Amino acid sequence: MQITNILEYLEDTVRKIPEKTAFSCEEHSLTFTQLYNESRSVGSFLADKGFYGKPVVVFMKKTPRAVSAFLGVIYAGCFYVALDEEMPRHRIELIIGTINAEAVICDDATSELIKEYGYGGDVYLYNDIAFSEADEAALASVRDRQTDTDPIYAVFTSGSTGVPKGVLACHRSVIDYIENLSQVLGFDGDTVYGNQAPFYFDAALKEIIPTMKFGATTHIIPKSLFMFPIKLVEFLNEHKINTLCWAASALTMISSFRTFEKIVPEYVKRVIFVGEVFPIKQLNMWKAVLPDALYVNLYGPTETTGVCCYYKVDREFGLDETLPVGRPFHNTSIILLNDDNTATPYGETGEICVKGTCLTLGYYNNPEKTRESFIQNPLNSMYPETIYKTGDLGRYNDRGELCYVSRKDYQIKHMGHRIELGEIEVVVNMHKGIKTNCCIFDDVKKKIVLYYTGDATRAEVAAFTKEKLPRYMFPNVIIQLENMPYTPNGKIDRVTLKNNYFEGK
Repeated sequence: MQITNILEYLEDTVRKIPEKTAFSCEEHSLTFTQLYNESRSVGSFLADKGFYGKPVVVFMKKTPRAVSAFLGVIYAGCFYVALDEEMPRHRIELIIGTINAEAVICDDATSELIKEYGYGGDVYLYNDIAFSEADEAALASVRDRQTDTDPIYAVFTSGSTGVPKGVLACHRSVIDYIENLSQVLGFDGDTVYGNQAPFYFDAALKEIIPTMKFGATTHIIPKSLFMFPIKLVEFLNEHKINTLCWAASALTMISSFRTFEKIVPEYVKRVIFVGEVFPIKQLNMWKAVLPDALYVNLYGPTETTGVCCYYKVDREFGLDETLPVGRPFHNTSIILLNDDNTATPYGETGEICVKGTCLTLGYYNNPEKTRESFIQNPLNSMYPETIYKTGDLGRYNDRGELCYVSRKDYQIKHMGHRIELGEIEVVVNMHKGIKTNCCIFDDVKKKIVLYYTGDATRAEVAAFTKEKLPRYMFPNVIIQLENMPYTPNGKIDRVTLKNNYFEGK
């Protein structure tokens, strides 16, 4: 029988392996029984308060009990909005103002902090609501009312435009996503995840939901370890972690600092990357030490419930190439459109648009933005059919694989030529002295600005780009950084680079 509620994953698993560890961190761990009991207690409390169908903010430290709180919110027939104190203050205040929740679940570390962000509603301490006896009648009543199109979370986008939007996902889209992802990646009960992604981004779903589905285990990696590559790999080995679903930048941080010369992740058999392009040079370093591992490039915006396309690395690539994003998951379709909403000829670049069950419900309390991005399929005038316009540019290669080209925002006109800034970044990554790089365009001075980290001098980088690129693609300004800024979900923070740029910095 097909499931219609993600809680069925947990309820099936707890019957089979009740005492196995589900989630762990430095502070504590939860077995599936503990996860089940505590989440049902939270759900009972919220249900008794009459919060059905409403948003509930979970503002807790990144621990297993935060996962339990998320599930408790769903047990109550509500949808959760995750916050974390590492988020910028203005972002937290904006989300609180947008979501206008009547209830917030906190822990001892965040209960006072939430008031500083302008929240004036009810605050409930996790420890006060998670250990009482579950109200079976209340939970049963909620389950009878729930449908697979009920929202279960709102994830706020990174806000590259400065205004984050709350993306609502439902049971149906999450189940479709997890079933397809699990089949492609071969998850099972022996899978041991090392979680890197923050809980307030949908990237963490790749570990949280399959852990419940298969009775797997997720270890929450301390954020501090991502500053110390050797200690990070030691953590992976200590916990026998075999599956990494990480941002490409986190993987690059390990390989670019020659970590593998001292220590190798002994148990890793799946290396899954998402968020940004994984440079071929760095991928090859991983493949050299883990030649038998499965390497998979994932693609998809938050609006498509996690990711919607995958590519299993099945061949060698030149340093001047980028990995394809491959093909869509089962039950998902990709359409490429021109600016006039006509179909893009095969092999040419167009905007990536997505249709299928994977589509989320839209943006919370933002019908205007929802209408702009979730549109009627312009290639179908016969019946209602929604597609999501990603704002990403893509094309098909001669193997029939979808390739990400760049954001539409990163396509510029310079010296009479249309340029994809990502093409410059690919070439720069080929230099042996480059660790990471990012190009932005100064709209006022009409200059291409290249930021990079690594041992290469600016003169060496300039000479290399002049050798490899046509004149109209030369960076006008080259700036070496000690550290590249990143957003919390592991992408290069282009907004910070652009806002803080001045020539000669």
